Amino acid sequence: MEGFRALGLSEDILLALKKKGYESPTPIQEQTIPLLLNGDLDIVGQAQTGTGKTAAFGLPILEKFDPNQRSIQALVLAPTRELAIQTAEEIKSFKGSKKIWITTVYGGAPISSQMRELEKGTHVVVGTPGRIIDLIERKKLILNEVKYVVLDEADEMLNMGFIEDIELILKSCNPERRMLLFSATMPDRILSLAKRYMGKFNMVQIKKQEVTNINIDQSYFEVPDRDKFDALCRVLDVEEDFYGIIFCNTKAEVIEIANHLNDKGYSTDALHGDIQQNLREKVVKQFKTNKYGVLVATDVAARGLDIMDLTHVINYGLPQDSDSYVHRIGRTGRAGKEGKAIAIISPSERRKLQFVERLVKSKMKKGKLPSAEDMVMIKKRRLAEHVETIIGTEHYGEYVDLAGELLGDADPKVIIAALIKHFAKDELNPKTYKQIKEVAKEEFGRYERTRDSSPRGGDRRSAPRDSGDRNRSFGASRETRESAPRRRNASETRLFFAKGRADGMTPRQLLEILKTEAGVDPRRIDDIKILDNFSFFATNGDDAEQILAVYKRNRGDGKPMVERAREREDR
Repeated sequence: MEGFRALGLSEDILLALKKKGYESPTPIQEQTIPLLLNGDLDIVGQAQTGTGKTAAFGLPILEKFDPNQRSIQALVLAPTRELAIQTAEEIKSFKGSKKIWITTVYGGAPISSQMRELEKGTHVVVGTPGRIIDLIERKKLILNEVKYVVLDEADEMLNMGFIEDIELILKSCNPERRMLLFSATMPDRILSLAKRYMGKFNMVQIKKQEVTNINIDQSYFEVPDRDKFDALCRVLDVEEDFYGIIFCNTKAEVIEIANHLNDKGYSTDALHGDIQQNLREKVVKQFKTNKYGVLVATDVAARGLDIMDLTHVINYGLPQDSDSYVHRIGRTGRAGKEGKAIAIISPSERRKLQFVERLVKSKMKKGKLPSAEDMVMIKKRRLAEHVETIIGTEHYGEYVDLAGELLGDADPKVIIAALIKHFAKDELNPKTYKQIKEVAKEEFGRYERTRDSSPRGGDRRSAPRDSGDRNRSFGASRETRESAPRRRNASETRLFFAKGRADGMTPRQLLEILKTEAGVDPRRIDDIKILDNFSFFATNGDDAEQILAVYKRNRGDGKPMVERAREREDR
């Protein structure tokens, strides 16, 4: 803890950090915390995802907290609901005995309960831009005395089209506030924002982590979406002594995968942004003590999770950004040990895979999943090895008499066969294994041509933009994105969403929900139409299937929240 103490943090905060298992500050924390505690300039920090930015700004804000000021002292903007929840929980875990109230606000949840929280009084608000604007417009979020405004993951907010919303929010804040901007990259538009709304600022830049760990063996399996879970199970069964993390892009996917794995008998825990801190600590402690366990997690929930002995990292689909991939796989192959990073992808992620390969400057090996017959052979071999180990190392003398009684006059082979059938159940029967279809290159080619068969055609980077493309562009104005007419591509799927204007739904909020809960890039959502009680949107076939799979839950009238639009509704 001496590293944190040297930065000027109080004993109360140091105790909270010790309880969380923090030992020494990361580079972004080491450079930022003293500037916030001792200086008075704004700060622009560049560091990739997962480097400890929340503590870098959260700890000094807690230290500078004024207990005599009852109004909001800090506002933290996050691009997604999951990140907002995780950031708020992280800040709460740092506060120790300080009586500081922290409120999280985001779209997709009842605004009435969030307004009640604000009316009770709070000191720190963490939220997504859309919901914060709604609360400002309703005069429920008053920011005229705020001391700190933090833009977290600013480049991600830029990608999601929130830049104008941020500018609107900043105009409602105390002009004397201190502004902190954190981003993995620094595109010109973010620097322009900093220069326009920030005074003199300190620039903190942390060198980007390079993927140079030769101890990590990287590979991938490419299967249709419908076969991804079966492929995951096959990987878990084949890999020896698996102790690792399965990364998913959404909370819903984490819950679904963890539940399915537990149903199949795997020792599995789950971490996502909605898990309370006390439960999170329990899950992490249990995972650390189980050296052959499986943890299913989102990127945000896994932050601060430092385990040295992981044998594997599995990407159940690739993350939205390349930095997250680097941070994910960097959790294995540590301390000179060998590790494996395995991606299970669908054909729609092939381009993203190529981008990752350019990032890591190497070609990832394409794996071949074992067939049903291969799986049976592997399990038979492991059973034989396990029996040999038991005979050679375990004491079983007290069961010899019982064994004799069981054998009786029967053939020993028949008895052993009966025991194998009883305990192995159907695991040694090839017919119980699903045949997983190989994705051929020509099939992938057909998929790509289908995706690109829009009127624009060809390479999108060089295609001219029409009004439809402006609807895709996240640099366009909010009004353009939300209302521009567009001719729908015939290859796209039109979906019905069971919320509309009466529920406070806006195009911006719908995009945020689909990204956060279904893991779909907002740039692949088109032709949004918000009506009074429901909404419509269009996307490509693979993304549509992913969204439909996530939103299987009942909305209260016996139907799912999202379903395919019927033709008469689509007119």
